[in-house]
Formats: sequence, structure tokens, C-alpha cells
Amino acid sequence: MAKDVTKPPQKNRYRKIEVRMWGDEKFRNLSPLQPSGQGLWVFLLTGPHTGPIPGLFRAGRAAMAEELDWDVEAFEEAFGEVFQQGMAKADWKAKVVWIPNAIHCNRPESPNVVLSWGGEWDLIPECDLKREAYEALKASIYALGEGFAKAFDKAFGKPSEKPSTKPTGKTCPNQEQEQEQEQEQDKRSNPDGLLVDSDPADDFVLGEGGGKATRPDCPHQEIIALYHEILPMCPSIREWKGARQANLRTRWNEDPKRQNLDYWRTFFTYVAESKFLTGRAKTQEGRKPFLASLDWIVKAENFTKIREERYHNEESAP
Repeated sequence: MAKDVTKPPQKNRYRKIEVRMWGDEKFRNLSPLQPSGQGLWVFLLTGPHTGPIPGLFRAGRAAMAEELDWDVEAFEEAFGEVFQQGMAKADWKAKVVWIPNAIHCNRPESPNVVLSWGGEWDLIPECDLKREAYEALKASIYALGEGFAKAFDKAFGKPSEKPSTKPTGKTCPNQEQEQEQEQEQDKRSNPDGLLVDSDPADDFVLGEGGGKATRPDCPHQEIIALYHEILPMCPSIREWKGARQANLRTRWNEDPKRQNLDYWRTFFTYVAESKFLTGRAKTQEGRKPFLASLDWIVKAENFTKIREERYHNEESAP
């Protein structure tokens, strides 16, 4: 009779990664991560947007694309790859991302860990995807035993039963299609044909006493008009959406001093004084003069360098 040989259970191998890696100066000085499904997957699992709840976090695609220094279109293509493999889902309107299998590789070590998730859970916007994540997390945590189940119920309570405007289980491509249709309805055009997506007024800051106070909406069209007026020699803007819009909104929100048009008039006037940024600097033979476009100007690194007077010298270069 043949001897029954049972194979030992396969052991999973894990490595810890510090999320602060993405902000480390040495890491950021390395050649950048190129847009790809694999690259995005690593970022989704380990990026600074991640929180204590395995696989569930709040993040918008424009913000993540900016963090990676990718175009929004490239980010969407990479996310499409991840979604098609069933590895991640997103509700971009609510800015919620869910990685269903993350909990299986990041099981809590004790019920106290589950209790600590409660505060983060309340920060995730209510939507169908959050409710889906709730059911999946509940099943995984309940399977760990009674102590974990009690901790889950105490930390999470019950998900909101408020119906969503979208059917449960809607796939990511359909969600994106709906959002694009909404954006098309909200687009405004000026006499020059400039297309500007409507700027969502969903950003909040803490007001006096800790209450919510709305930030002044970023007036994209007015800022673009100032750019055209003061820097007519620079490339004109015909379309303003995606990463371009996100970068300008971020620069506007970074400092209250920037939240008025007088600041931007002064700033563009300062840019106009730079020979290099306005194509008036001497160049090598056969090399075209550099002209700073608005989308180039409002990128975080370029904006900082301009304010540090890096380009107010004829020999400066980006």
C-alpha cells in the first residue's frame, strides 16, 4: 500500500513597506515610475493615501495621478488594467477606492486593531462601494472569531442605508462614463473657445470652532484670462481639465494668499519679467526658445522654482 504523503501547507511570504517611502528625497530622485498597470498596483497598495483599513481609502484619480506625476489619461488607462483583473474598484464621484483582496494579506493581529479602524471608517464617503466593502470586511473579520466580530460591530456599526443614485455593483467603466457625461453637461465655453470643466465645490477647511467652512472656489477661467492678458507670448490655453485643472486648484488651495485674483496678476507679471520663461533668452543654435505654458507653470515643482527665482536669469533652464 502506497504511503500517504501530505504536502506541508504553503507559507505566504510578506514584506513590510513604509508608506513614507514615496516622500523620501532619495526615492524621489530615482528615475520615475512609468505609467503601467503593475506600477499603479504597487502604488495603490503602498502609497501615502492608504489608511489603517486594509484596501479601503479615499482618493481621487487626479490627486493620485499628480502624486505619480502621470497624466490623468495615463492613470485611467493603468487603472482600467487593474480593474479588468478584478484587483481594484473605484467610485470616482465619491473618491472611494476598494481593493477587495487586501484584507486577506493584511489580517488584523488582534481585536484592538479592528477597533482602531472605526475613526477611519467614518471618513470614507457613503456610497455603494463603501457598503460593498463593509460586507466583505465583515465576512473576513467574523471568520477570525467571536472577539474580532464584536470588535468589528463596535467599530463599524451599521452602514448607511441611504440609497445611492447609482445601482449597486456598477462597474468602474460605467461609473467613469456617467461622470464624463455629467462633466460634459457642466462645461462652459468662452468666446475664445476655451473649455473649462466645472470646479466641484466639495473642498472644505476647518472654520472657527472646528466647523466646516467652504474654501473659495478656484476661478479657473478668470486665472486663465489673466494668463492670456499678461503673458500673450506664451502658449494659449484651449482646453482646461484633468491634471491641468487639478494642479491649478491645488496651487490655489495651498495658501490663502493665493485665493484672490490680485495674487495671480502679480505672479504672472513676475513670470513675464523672466526672459527664459517668455522665450527671450539666448539659446543654442538650432534650439527653439522655451515658452512656459500655464499647465507647466502650475505643476508643483515648476511653481516652486519660479517663486525661488530659478528662472529669472537668462541662462536658466527647466
